[in-house]
Amino acid sequence: MSIALPVPHPARRRRRLRRNLTEAGTAMLGILLLIWSLTPVYQMFLIALDPEEGEIEFSGNIWPSEISIDGFRDVVTQEARYLEDFWLRFGNSLFIGLLTMLLTVLIASLASFAVSRMRLGKGRLLTNPALLTYAVPTSFLIVPYYRIMHSYGLSDSLWAVIASQVTFAIPFGILMLQLYARLIPFDLDDAARIDGASAFQVYRRIYLPLMTPALAVVAVYALLLAWNDYLYQAVLLPPQNSTVSVTQGQLFTDTDAPWNAMMASAIIYVLPPIALLFALRRYVVAGLTLSEDEG
Repeated sequence: MSIALPVPHPARRRRRLRRNLTEAGTAMLGILLLIWSLTPVYQMFLIALDPEEGEIEFSGNIWPSEISIDGFRDVVTQEARYLEDFWLRFGNSLFIGLLTMLLTVLIASLASFAVSRMRLGKGRLLTNPALLTYAVPTSFLIVPYYRIMHSYGLSDSLWAVIASQVTFAIPFGILMLQLYARLIPFDLDDAARIDGASAFQVYRRIYLPLMTPALAVVAVYALLLAWNDYLYQAVLLPPQNSTVSVTQGQLFTDTDAPWNAMMASAIIYVLPPIALLFALRRYVVAGLTLSEDEG
């Protein structure tokens, strides 16, 4: 006795076909975007491994005929031109990035806690206008900011750069933390206060642990903002106390720059943000997902 199999409805078949086509198109688009994004990074590796200071790879070769780590050796030993003080400048970049990250997380978390958890009636009037600072390009603010830092005697200090990057990162940090704080019920705060907890104890023992995913997102954002900055570091810092990003800009002033050493230093320079993102990847994904659902 044969059993007749059910025949899918034409509308169901069309929906299934449309879904399969959509998934295939999305996968193809993702692959193309991945290739497009990784091509410059791959080219950077090729130049760094080229014994001819990047001349071979600039001709369009996909893979060099010879591979050399002389570029990395010149960076580590600080023997390449423009990289005589590489580790000093790398330390300056690390100092600026880490202090910007820590201060941004601290100030943004305190501000968002005061506004969203302590029920300040007019608190949003203090935090929401801060987002208007993003409507003004940061390049427009460099001249007045330089004059302010010069009047305080900080125009040649790393703290001037840190202050600028913290100022630019805090509005996003407050917004991100406020959106995430909506997911935390106020009953936890009320229960802690009934048990005698102070506002600082609520902040330290309840708010910060529950806000870890959002804090990770803010930390990564602040570090990348300071790590990728060039304008404020170039204007505010003297040449003997500059950073790696400013050093990389000197490539374009030399017609015979050591491109392989420069690209090797760029690869070393991007390792700290990658390490931080890898360490906080679980919290970053959770923070972005939950804030997206809330929005």
